Amino acid sequence: MIARPPQPTDIAMSAALDIFIVAPPGLEPVLAEEAAERGFAPATPVPGGVAVTGDWAEVWRANLELRGATRVLVRVAEFRALHLAQLDKRARKVDWAALLRADVPVRVEATCRKSRIYHDGAAATRIARAIADGAGAPLAADRAAGPVVVKARIEDDLCTISVDATGESLHRRGHKQQVGKAPLRETLAALILRASGYRGDEPVLDPMCGSGTFVIEAAEIAAGLAPGRSRGFAFEQLATLDADAWAAMRAAATVRAEPPCGIAFTGYDRDGGAVAAAAANAERAGVGGLCTFARHPIGALERPAGLPGLVAVNPPYGTRIGARKALHALYDSLGRRLADDFGGWRVAMVTADAGLARSTGLPLEEGPVMPHGGLRLRLYRTGPLP
Repeated sequence: MIARPPQPTDIAMSAALDIFIVAPPGLEPVLAEEAAERGFAPATPVPGGVAVTGDWAEVWRANLELRGATRVLVRVAEFRALHLAQLDKRARKVDWAALLRADVPVRVEATCRKSRIYHDGAAATRIARAIADGAGAPLAADRAAGPVVVKARIEDDLCTISVDATGESLHRRGHKQQVGKAPLRETLAALILRASGYRGDEPVLDPMCGSGTFVIEAAEIAAGLAPGRSRGFAFEQLATLDADAWAAMRAAATVRAEPPCGIAFTGYDRDGGAVAAAAANAERAGVGGLCTFARHPIGALERPAGLPGLVAVNPPYGTRIGARKALHALYDSLGRRLADDFGGWRVAMVTADAGLARSTGLPLEEGPVMPHGGLRLRLYRTGPLP
């Protein structure tokens, strides 16, 4: 007997869901490592993210626990569509009523590439009609009015339909309400810390801390706090939610552990306003008691007492803040202070300018390249300084 190939409805409601965890380009292997450590399987890095399988509880957990994830998508159907009528017919085979609630507005977004269906708007309209007829869900004109987004990608005539289980990007933890110039996203900071070998068992110092992202992320990791513990998610508006099971999962994620004795998280900045904002952000995140922020220029940078750890820093690179020529002196000063007083410490530096990185005089090794705010940043790392 020949097995029947999976139909769209089978894909949508099967226990083993295809889950795609979006990552910043260039950092997919780093996120895959984190996902594997958290027990997600098979945690396969692919362009743009990490592919895993699991049930809806794993979808919730990915949103709640993964520090480096940008968002989580759940594939609900995949099929060939050569024209709009075929797209309409096959989209109607998805059991939308089992996935979406009739009282929650839905927005459909579609992209078409190298396909006979080439009009994004027409494709989105056909899928939206299938959803409205199948689930009775109202359709929204924009994200603000539609808390649930269904995404369709048609490439080489293959249509993949996914539901966005996240909503607002996962870098919005709900704690950092005050930010300075050119802030680093929390998700990117978490991946940079991981790529630099940080696992929560050593001190972290940021000598140009801004709003405190590196320091707060490091403290949360050491305290075992789930990054999504304080925010809401789009999956809470789906028909698939088990409210009691989700409430229990979230409650477990709010329990804070005590970091190892002697582990400090320190942020310095020459801007007093940035220091105050970082301290307030740490308090909101529940790690204010673990973090120390103070006003210090780079020239006055001093090694903290205790064990060596990781210096994580995102200095200005001239594209947005300051003039590039003047920054060479800043990088040189930073490199001198670290070389003179931070023996045994490792350094993780993010910059868009290789020349500025070389100005530190530190033995930096090139790490992954990552996009951020229209720039291409690179991570530079050292081993323990002599």
